[in-house]
Formats: sequence, C-alpha cells, structure tokens
Amino acid sequence: MTRSGLPNAVGLYDPKLEKDSCGVAIVANVKGERSHSIVADGLTALIRMSHRSATGPEENTGDGAGILLALPHEFFAEIGKEALGFELPEPGLYGVGMIFLPQDRSERARCKAVVERYIAAQGQRFLGWRRVPTNNELLGSGAREGEPVVQQVFARAAKGLSPAAFERQLLLIRKQAYHAIRELNLEEVDLYSAVSFSSRVIVYKGQLLPE
Repeated sequence: MTRSGLPNAVGLYDPKLEKDSCGVAIVANVKGERSHSIVADGLTALIRMSHRSATGPEENTGDGAGILLALPHEFFAEIGKEALGFELPEPGLYGVGMIFLPQDRSERARCKAVVERYIAAQGQRFLGWRRVPTNNELLGSGAREGEPVVQQVFARAAKGLSPAAFERQLLLIRKQAYHAIRELNLEEVDLYSAVSFSSRVIVYKGQLLPE
C-alpha cells in the first residue's frame, strides 16, 4: 500500500492517476466477442459503485447512472419489424439515437421534427422512431417531475459512406439538433437530450441510483 492508502502500482494501474470523480467500470472481451454476460457483469459492476453515487433529499433519487454497450443488432433487427414495420440494414449501415424528449406532445413533436431535419440535412436517411419501454416505480418524486419521454430514432447511412464517416455524421446530427432545439425556447426544453447517437454503441441511463 502507498502512504495515501492506495494499492501499489501494478500492471495498468498507477495510484498517481487516481482522481476523485464519478465512478466508471469497464467490462470487455479482449477478443471482441459479444455476449450477454458482458452486460450482466457491467450491471453488477454498476451496482457495486453505489458509494460513488450522490443522492438528494430523497433516498431513491440519484444524480444519475447508466450503461454504455455495443449496439445490439439482433435485438434491433427483431424490434425493427414490430416498431418500424420494416427490416433494418446490416450492422454499421444504420445508427440509433437514444433521445430524451418533453412530456408535452406538441413540444415533443417539434423536437423530433428538428432531429429528422438534421438527419436529412446531413444526407442521411430517417427511418423512424421507437418508444422505449420504461418503469418509473422506483424513481423518487423529484426524478418523476423531470422525467422525459424516452424514444429511439433510427437513421440509415447514405450510400457509399464509410463507417467512420457515418459515425461523424451522426455526431454532427446530434450536436446540431441539440443547439437548434435549445433555440426553440420550449417550456420543457430542459427535458430534451440526445444521450447517444451512434452506429456502434448505445447508452441507457436515467436519474436513478446504480442499483
């Protein structure tokens, strides 16, 4: 142990790089093989970081927790037929955005229109929206008051676009839509957030405790 009580340097770990900040755990397969066990282990790691999560006056409302994982193509391919009414293209040829939207139907429609407009402006093809099933039973009243409507937007890559170029386009769409929606001055504009928009990864998160 070091004088500060931290473990000694070993492998990739260096106690000099320790910082007092939010907790992050990484679980991966070094061979790049996908499996549900990676997700399960990631959630276990998340739960065990409860000591890094801040809470407010309500013991069941946290400052936020979530998980980032590789885009589950098989899942979306199956869901796509039901939610979108057509088959999704091959992995890498489409992106999925995890979007927080206002509860107000009119404001939600205006936000979605902006996202769709920038998808088209960047030369990509809008495919559709999917409402994400959520359960707020364990949320505190503070989190419920600011709870957004969670939807996923699907966009297809333009023909001939490389995976790296498509990923950059999705980032641009995400950033441009965010700033444009802020300028709308909606009543519930603070509920809007593009949590992720990628052909590779997706983020699930909320204003909740790790467990």
